Amino acid sequence: MSNPQTEVTLRVTSRSLAGGWLVGELEGGRYTWTFRWQFRAGGRLEVQPSLGRALIKEPLQRFLEKYDYNLEIGEHYAFTVRTRI
Repeated sequence: MSNPQTEVTLRVTSRSLAGGWLVGELEGGRYTWTFRWQFRAGGRLEVQPSLGRALIKEPLQRFLEKYDYNLEIGEHYAFTVRTRI
């Protein structure tokens, strides 16, 4: 039997490399969130709404820490979360 997992899609809606932040949207399972990633402020991540946030925040932060400078506005990206959302 395979472990549960969920494919999450991410879209960057705005960013400022000079300001050190990204804003975007996430969809996974039946949930939708917005996020703000401040990579120059010690990697501060805000995710809204709170419903399901505990399941997505840590995997999202790992994804953003790895790819933040490569993410383009309007593009769609995907990553897998090792849980069923």
